Amino acid sequence: MIGLLATASDSQGPGRWTTAAPMPEERTEVAVAELAGTVYVVGGFGRGQALLEYDPGTDRWRERAALPRPLHHTTAAAVSGRLYVVGGYADGWNPVDTVFEYDPAADQWRRRANMPTARGALAVGVIDGKIHAVGGAGANRRNTGAHEAYDPAADRWARLAPLPTPRDHLAVGVVGKRLYAIGGRLDGSYARNLQTNEEYDAGTNRWRERSRLPTARSGIAAAVLDGKIFVGGGEAPAGTFNQVEAYDPAIDTWTTRAPLPTARHGLGAAAVGGRIFAISGGPRPGGSYSAANEAFTP
Repeated sequence: MIGLLATASDSQGPGRWTTAAPMPEERTEVAVAELAGTVYVVGGFGRGQALLEYDPGTDRWRERAALPRPLHHTTAAAVSGRLYVVGGYADGWNPVDTVFEYDPAADQWRRRANMPTARGALAVGVIDGKIHAVGGAGANRRNTGAHEAYDPAADRWARLAPLPTPRDHLAVGVVGKRLYAIGGRLDGSYARNLQTNEEYDAGTNRWRERSRLPTARSGIAAAVLDGKIFVGGGEAPAGTFNQVEAYDPAIDTWTTRAPLPTARHGLGAAAVGGRIFAISGGPRPGGSYSAANEAFTP
């Protein structure tokens, strides 16, 4: 079945989804981040150089200064009033090590120190003002367990304990000083999806296994709200996922939540004002696009 994978997780769980203003254009494999109550969508298949800004308060979009180069399967994170776009693929499927910093007040980009390991389909999370880049795929679409942290204040990278299960198309959530690397796939194949959930403790520079993602999937998005990590979407050979499953690190337990109205992969997610916005993504496995923007209230 193409478009929706029906499993036990399809049952209606707690929470409610509503439709927000769609993106001005269709894309997939985007990077999404929240900065000062505003949501930014960057990169992806489509106009991979365009930066779109969404204001949840007014439910409106506008276009901002273009990313210096087109990227897809990239990542985005916000630190100290700036947006950082890390890694990804360019010129086809060539992994890059670039880091671009965006200043929303000036509407300008600048290049920063390169990431040590070029890779795409990675994931990032912020701990104590540092951007942790984990996993992904490098040359020949092979996985890397690289875990490198960027300090924007010093414009410097540091290598940390590698991801125990190298993978790509994973999602990351940060709660406190701990980062959770969830789901993903092996060597770019969505026929080899994972349920893996590994926790990184920044205090000890160590990883450990935690309760597994109930539904094996990749091409997913994650957002943190009220101390829980919400994981939505994904793809497999049979179709795309509408599943939303929430992980509570305090009790190491997953729960099923209300499913996405639009099953898709390659989407992005951001939490703003007590809601999670799930944006863009492909409704069919592989190369498909959407302008979807759906908001979840727990």
